[in-house]
Amino acid sequence: MGNEIEQLVEMGATRAQARAALKQYKDVMEAAESIFEGKFDHVKDEDVEMQASAPELKTRTRQATPEDEDDEMASAEDEDEDDDDDVADYADYDSDFEPRADVGHHDVDPYAGIFFSKDRREEVIEVEEDAEMAQIPGFDEGIKIMSQGQWMKGCPEGSEQSFLFQLYSKLTDETPQPCPQGCGATYIRSKSDFFGFFPDFTSYILHVRAIVRKKCPRCHSEFCTACDEPISAERTHRPGAASDDNVLFHCSNLQGVILGIGLGILEQQFIEDTGGDSDSNPGRTSKRRKTSPNEESFLHQGRGTRAKGGTGYAGDQKEDMSGQMEALAAQRTKDGKIGNLLKAIREYLPNLHRKGGGQTSDYLVHPTALAHLRRRFNFICSTLLKNDSLADMSERSVLYFELLEWLETISNHEALASMMAMPIMMMASVVSVSGKKSTTAGGFGRRERTIIYEGSPSPRELLEAIAIQAQAALKGLESVKQPEPAAELTEEQKRMPQTAEKKLDNSSAATDENKKMLDFCHRILGTIKAIDRSLRDTKGDAFVERLHTSLPKNPSTTLEKKIIVSAGTTEEATQKTYVEWANSTRFEYCDLALPSSSGATDDVAPHFKFYYNNEARMLANADIPKRSLAIAKELAILSTNLPVAWNSSVFLRVDETRVDIIKALITGPEGTPYYNGCYLFDIFLGPSYNQLPPSVKYMTTNGGKYRFNPNLYADGKVCLSLLGTWSGPGWVAGKSTLLQVLISIQSMILCDEPYLNEPGWASDGGTPQSLAYSANVRRMVVKTAMLDNLRNPPEPFEDVIRTHFRLKARSIMVQLDEWLAKDDKMVTVGDGGGYSQRVYPGAGGNDFIQDVNDMKTLLRELEAEN
Repeated sequence: MGNEIEQLVEMGATRAQARAALKQYKDVMEAAESIFEGKFDHVKDEDVEMQASAPELKTRTRQATPEDEDDEMASAEDEDEDDDDDVADYADYDSDFEPRADVGHHDVDPYAGIFFSKDRREEVIEVEEDAEMAQIPGFDEGIKIMSQGQWMKGCPEGSEQSFLFQLYSKLTDETPQPCPQGCGATYIRSKSDFFGFFPDFTSYILHVRAIVRKKCPRCHSEFCTACDEPISAERTHRPGAASDDNVLFHCSNLQGVILGIGLGILEQQFIEDTGGDSDSNPGRTSKRRKTSPNEESFLHQGRGTRAKGGTGYAGDQKEDMSGQMEALAAQRTKDGKIGNLLKAIREYLPNLHRKGGGQTSDYLVHPTALAHLRRRFNFICSTLLKNDSLADMSERSVLYFELLEWLETISNHEALASMMAMPIMMMASVVSVSGKKSTTAGGFGRRERTIIYEGSPSPRELLEAIAIQAQAALKGLESVKQPEPAAELTEEQKRMPQTAEKKLDNSSAATDENKKMLDFCHRILGTIKAIDRSLRDTKGDAFVERLHTSLPKNPSTTLEKKIIVSAGTTEEATQKTYVEWANSTRFEYCDLALPSSSGATDDVAPHFKFYYNNEARMLANADIPKRSLAIAKELAILSTNLPVAWNSSVFLRVDETRVDIIKALITGPEGTPYYNGCYLFDIFLGPSYNQLPPSVKYMTTNGGKYRFNPNLYADGKVCLSLLGTWSGPGWVAGKSTLLQVLISIQSMILCDEPYLNEPGWASDGGTPQSLAYSANVRRMVVKTAMLDNLRNPPEPFEDVIRTHFRLKARSIMVQLDEWLAKDDKMVTVGDGGGYSQRVYPGAGGNDFIQDVNDMKTLLRELEAEN
């Protein structure tokens, strides 16, 4: 019976209640349901421990309920006996090191010295209650009262639950309360005093300001109904503000409840405006850019699968531009509402640097302030920062600038700063919902459900991903010259035709847009510096250094020292190592310029190791603001969104001084005759980018001898509708991206049956001709995309190619044996396009066998490096 008692105690019951329930019910779950329904609330014992104050329960906690109040008070009395218990209350949450022995401010920051793991997983029983309504003067319709279940929703921490419960219980107690001066008079609080869910935050603040100051009718003393402390003009005086406003900064209780209700209103508004739901789509905000229909059509294609309609076909949908301006205007309106609401609530954040100096609540921070921020604000913060389109953020700068203000304010206060490094606990799933519905004393229904919460990246980690994009965008904007001060138009300019004036206006608009993006990028990087500086001041250097080791890394340059990555001892470990390595190296800057010849002058444009060298040199000194902005947005996307996986990855190298010069390497997808080969492309973002598509040349051609695909010619031509080299929906000016092009090549050209990419052969899947074509491709891949690339790695991908083959050596050797067994012993044909019309003797297999053996030898040598 001891194990069953412990199970019920972990669920939130006292030992006395557990023993009583198990005497009546043999099944543990039946006993638990009866306890949660309140059937054993009358059972007490001397060592009662309220579950909500037990942080050691890391896998299953239960929210406190009104019936637990007696238990809560008993627990609080026990805790008062030992002040040191406060440290332990916060020291057991997945900390991978002991709390600092010298922590002297555990009452200020309960999470001092604690690092949470993103692998955290919490199971919580949450309470849902029917809405209770109240009539408030001045409002024709009733005001909904925030229930205790809503107040505590999303809180998986036991100690935070305790604080939330205590504050809610105190401020919703409708029994007569004695005058704090002890004169014998009483007053009564109402639930609607502090927990009315008003239609807007301003109405709520006006209401609280009107009721929080109470004057005793007997002794005429004035006191705060939130904390029962005296209120005087001196205590609430703050320069530059009315005394009625200052009363709201009088105590930490007010701070906790104002932030809780304000963030509840904000969360509801945010969900309504975004069409999301923190419950129905719990914690799994998709980390994807907003894509056009053209992009969606092939992003949903499986890796290495053939697209219907022939290669180069990017889908049968066209960009729908209708209503775009209306949609943008509607988005700006919604962003303005959320931004204004964030600004209004931010006034009540603990802030020692507010105008006029810190107030009482700024110094005496209520523990529930952190609980509210970690739950409700973090949900909004995570959703917004997972928007990985820097261009979209820049367009919505009104909202994002206010979000950055919040993060800076939070990081500036010692009691809140650690939140920046703590993983955001997001709802992952609803495990179960109680089938029974209990009724509270007030007649309101209450249900219980079991929720799983999982850790996700911290606010600081999410910011780092945005910083990587911002730095990449700044690279694209570096060449933009600062606009000269506008000069007065001459008489000749005034007489210019309207079309010429329009060109001038467009140029000016492009420059303004560049400046907007530039300012936004600098604001992001400035916020991160300010946050790190504040964290060093409040948490110490060790805290910040440890935080930085867990952050995603900025794109490096090939000049930096490379670290040898070793394969794991198991296939699973090797795959994990490979993905981590690929993520860290997928996007880098490098020097693609050729060394200048003797006697060259500084004003001569350099030459580049690049197919489009001549075109690039012609634009050496070009200043095209619109193009620079397009490249900046492109780099921001590419820096964090290139697909990497064990099965297929995309690597990019961008010239560090000419970001319009790009080289790409794509590894062939699994299940295709291109698997694990390395395919190189030279890419140039020309003078009209992105009004026109980029120029792309395929470089892995065995010196112009091999045609690897009906759409990858031996001369390097890439046939793709997005590039305008194939029929079908093409490039959408200002909307399509280089990322679309790369993914289209990866998923539709490097496909499982390349023979079918030729429209005339599209119905010949599985035919002998198709099988023979794939066998021919496999032989070309081993000879050129594997063996030649490994023997003579092309710049600047030597490290990528060697690491790719070294980490996958064991897997590729198995793959080569399988390919050799399936080979048809034919001679390799360079122009695979006419293969189906030719018959070859079986003597050609020996060359393939030799290539396979040579490749295995090189792979074994690479394995030895491990």
